[in-house]
Amino acid sequence: MLRTKYSAISHRVNVRFIPIHHLSLTVTSSRTVGYMKNPRQLRLVALVAALLMAVPAISSAATPTPKPKVSAPTKAQIAAAQAAENAKAAAAAAATSQLASAQNLLQQLTAVTNHRQAQLLSAQAALVVATKQSNLATAHAVLTQVAVAQANRTIGRMASNAYIMGGGFTTLNSVLESNGPQDLVDRLSLLNQVGASDSVALARYKSAFVVAKAAQAAATAAKLAQASATAKVAAAKAAAAAAQSAQAAEVAKLRAIQSQLMAELAKARNIRITLQQQLALSQLEQSSANTASHTKGQAKIWPDRGFKGRSTTRGTDAIRAKAVAYAKKQVLARKPYVWGAQGPNSFDCSGLVYAAYKAAGLGWPNWSRLNAALYFVDTQRVPLADLIPGDLLFYSYDGSVQNIHHITIYAGNGMMWEANSTRTGLLFSSIYSVNGLMPSGGRV
Repeated sequence: MLRTKYSAISHRVNVRFIPIHHLSLTVTSSRTVGYMKNPRQLRLVALVAALLMAVPAISSAATPTPKPKVSAPTKAQIAAAQAAENAKAAAAAAATSQLASAQNLLQQLTAVTNHRQAQLLSAQAALVVATKQSNLATAHAVLTQVAVAQANRTIGRMASNAYIMGGGFTTLNSVLESNGPQDLVDRLSLLNQVGASDSVALARYKSAFVVAKAAQAAATAAKLAQASATAKVAAAKAAAAAAQSAQAAEVAKLRAIQSQLMAELAKARNIRITLQQQLALSQLEQSSANTASHTKGQAKIWPDRGFKGRSTTRGTDAIRAKAVAYAKKQVLARKPYVWGAQGPNSFDCSGLVYAAYKAAGLGWPNWSRLNAALYFVDTQRVPLADLIPGDLLFYSYDGSVQNIHHITIYAGNGMMWEANSTRTGLLFSSIYSVNGLMPSGGRV
């Protein structure tokens, strides 16, 4: 009977329920004194005391205030998460519609701005042409002014010559005062020439003056018209550009709102999916554990049936050490066992394994929340004789992979850190304290 008790104690040590300070009370009790009459019994008590002294102790004075347990997600919580996701989806859809309308208006304003820009360029080109034409007309006007001045001087000389030849110079005087037929012919010829020159000069003067004045007026009018048109087009372009800029700012704001809403939608969707996964894992883990608790004839260690796992590992010695340290911290903090929980305030068996390696640096997509059986498939097979701290241990109620119901983290020296059950919580225990140990561990 004593051997049986010792064997049970050596296989499972619950630091939560066997504090070291109880040892002195046990040794000094009358019942224990009675056992000490037998030397063999005394040696057994000494062995038990030595084993208890090797287990990390937690004094009652340092016991933290128990944290409230967090139950696995309920269908009502999942429904609420789904409703929140639907609301975010509706808001995101409305923002997308509003953004589409704003982008459509921005495209229209951009087209108007481009049209105004084309008009401005056309008006500026026309102004350049009109300016060139005005410059040419001005130069032509200068030349015509020169012609006017020359005609004016010619008329002046003719008038002066007529006065010198004698006042009242007429055709009759020329006839009466001629010295003969030849002189008369000469005088009449001169009069004809003077009259003809006078008419041509006056006509040229008048023509040059009219042309110069018209050219100058046309050039000035063209400049004024093109300058006015250019100013109007520039103002229209500035107004269109301002409207385009304002609309672009509105589109940018709507895009930011849409991005935020899409991020919130993704977050809400992830929350809902996570809750559904946690509920499914909780139900699966609980079902497997319940089946295992009612299954008879489970082997202590199952024979090796050649199950394979990954051909490579993802962790390092440093990562495994960090995972072990995290699991130890949760056990020593007396965190409760809650189906489907993965920390930080409570855990189930696979939740503790997931949280430990996630805290050690493994994250998605290399590390995800699975159940115990899937972790067996997703780790590298390691013989029990070659285990190192951080390797995972698996327990099945019939030796098959699909019926693995429990998973723990190897601590070294035949011990493990585990989230055991709702009754006993998180434990530091022997790897042989749970029936159905698979013949190989799993290296992450």
